[in-house]
Amino acid sequence: MIDITLLVGRILLILLLFLFLFAVMRTGIGLVRGQNRKGERWTIAVERGPRELRGVKMPITGPLIVGRSPGSDIVINADYVSGRHARFGLFSDALVVEDLGSTNGTLVDGKRITAPTALEPGSVVGIGDASLRIGRS
Repeated sequence: MIDITLLVGRILLILLLFLFLFAVMRTGIGLVRGQNRKGERWTIAVERGPRELRGVKMPITGPLIVGRSPGSDIVINADYVSGRHARFGLFSDALVVEDLGSTNGTLVDGKRITAPTALEPGSVVGIGDASLRIGRS
């Protein structure tokens, strides 16, 4: 009799565990689907700067480094740009730019920033002689 009770208890425990995992997976898949429906991404478009970069538009999907160093995500080979000049990052639904201790600083809409700064669509980030326009698409 105890053997049957333990067997039924084990089966119920396994069933509850599978129901819990199913509910967690269903919630997670719903969250991912909700993110895909939005469809809006932050973008950077180079408006002014080196000829080979002008007109380049790229989506921001994670941290993005801008600088003169070949290891940067956007390489701006200009005299007033530091090796690792600025970093763009996504925090929740906000896009933030941070100066990485560059010599000549980073400008947002013409003002030099000293701390991480949230950006809006249409903001212009100045790095050396280059101007990067922020957008959503």
